[in-house]
Amino acid sequence: MRILSTTLLLSAAITATAFAQGGGAPFSVAETGRAYGRLGDALASIGDGQGTVVVAPGTYRQCAVQQGGDVTIRAATPGTVIFDGVPCEGKGAFVLRGRSSTVDGIIFQNIRVPDGNGAGIRLESGNLTVRNSLFRNSEEGILTGDHDGGQVVIDKSTFRKLGRCDRDLDCAHGIYIGRLASLSVTNSRFDQGDGGHYLKTRTARVSISGNSFDDSGGHLTNYMIDLSNGATGTITGNEMVQGKDKDNWSAFITVAPEGREHSSAGLVIEGNKAGFVPGVDRNSTFVANFTDDAVRIGANELAPSMKVEDRR
Repeated sequence: MRILSTTLLLSAAITATAFAQGGGAPFSVAETGRAYGRLGDALASIGDGQGTVVVAPGTYRQCAVQQGGDVTIRAATPGTVIFDGVPCEGKGAFVLRGRSSTVDGIIFQNIRVPDGNGAGIRLESGNLTVRNSLFRNSEEGILTGDHDGGQVVIDKSTFRKLGRCDRDLDCAHGIYIGRLASLSVTNSRFDQGDGGHYLKTRTARVSISGNSFDDSGGHLTNYMIDLSNGATGTITGNEMVQGKDKDNWSAFITVAPEGREHSSAGLVIEGNKAGFVPGVDRNSTFVANFTDDAVRIGANELAPSMKVEDRR
């Protein structure tokens, strides 16, 4: 699993200062060779077409909205591009409403909005692919709306110190995917949550595999994986550690706790490892199923005190 190092982040900060002093144009459209001072201008130049914006190393206190097209936003060097603290439209650093969007090698941090759901990425239409990226110290990492046929793919990314459940507002989560067609999350890390769930989705289908959910440094957190309205697909090969400071420690994975909208009869959960931090021994449930669907729970390595499943 890829983890962005402190040295790499420090290098990014140093490069950012140098770049800002140089006054260059850091956002280059690969297909045309033209460079822009603001990401929003580079995206506007692509319009409803197809293009790739390559971002030079730096820390950028700006945000951008994609209004259409098929766009890739890629760090020239993964881990050296930081979008820090500035949301667009009171939503997120990137607000994406094209046909498709790909984000590769970018760090998002310190995103907060009055509604309490400030995200690194806010997806409003189309498909989304995220690779090699880091989301930290924000209210949410990735947040989507509801739209038919949408697909989200996340790989080799980290979600750290995200989520909240305070101020009498709806909770925010590490990842919150709405009523789209499918979600795939692979080879990624979730840790040090600040409230809510680590991964919450309303998609009809999921593929969640090879990830680490480390709640040992979490604060008032909830479930590791919340399939809010049920789903088919697979949850395999993940490692989960539940910490001490929980708002709700009753389950690791939930199936349709907010009402069954999709059948979960084809859901397979196997090959996972789940336990507790040293000194904690709870009667938590690995899979809490709020439906009568026959979820297939195969062999998983669970802490001795953990119940495999229950019907709620």
